Amino acid sequence: MRTIAHLSDLHFGRHDTGVVEGITRLIDASRPDLIVISGDLTQRARTHEFELAREFLGKLREPVLVVPGNHDVPLYDVSSRWLRPLVKYRRFITEDLQPSFLDDEIAVVGINTARSLTWKNGRINERQMEACCERLAKAPASAARIVVTHHPFDLPPAARGEAIVGRATMAMSRLVDCGVDIIISGHLHIRHNGSSATRYQTKARPILLVQAGTATSTRQRGELNSCNLIRIDRDSIFVDWFVWNAVAHSFEVAVTERFERDGA
Repeated sequence: MRTIAHLSDLHFGRHDTGVVEGITRLIDASRPDLIVISGDLTQRARTHEFELAREFLGKLREPVLVVPGNHDVPLYDVSSRWLRPLVKYRRFITEDLQPSFLDDEIAVVGINTARSLTWKNGRINERQMEACCERLAKAPASAARIVVTHHPFDLPPAARGEAIVGRATMAMSRLVDCGVDIIISGHLHIRHNGSSATRYQTKARPILLVQAGTATSTRQRGELNSCNLIRIDRDSIFVDWFVWNAVAHSFEVAVTERFERDGA
């Protein structure tokens, strides 16, 4: 069995210090095989926010796989937004905008969906899909194949007026073809588990769509701070939803959902 800690939307600069400490304790206690952070490490892509994010990452158990979000692209610094949108992310976090992790049981590929042309929504392209599938093809046949993006491929009922990632239909077709089991995302600050079969009407084996709420931000959308612990074995995928308990000053399991490996 492999365990992945899934955090998203940290928003350093608009974060709760106590919650940050709590999530660090949770990860230390859970001892995951991989930590995935699906974007929006900062609030406004400012230097001191990236410094805080880097300090946090330095306290986590390795390995850590991170992708950027739209908030990691400058909003008010127009020249940087257009000419060097992820220069600070690459300086403080990682140069790798399509990171990957591979072992005998899981193959995980991150994809950057943040774009300068969009303030909020994201996009994915065919070149990214080709590179992603090439990496996943190197995994053992029995390994769970997982893709990480900031912008989601599905929308929970509460996400009115939101949009899924641009060119999602094209990307989903490619991801189904290359045998992806799970897509991990964030962005909406709303926790949600869905299936590609529902939104995309795919006839092939469905992909489990896992979205995390905001792990540490004070910018909540009707939900408490939360994160996911995803446990994967040969037959099943378990998603534990951990929610912040301000009284106990800790994250506690609120819901555990089980999904079949051969279909979500």
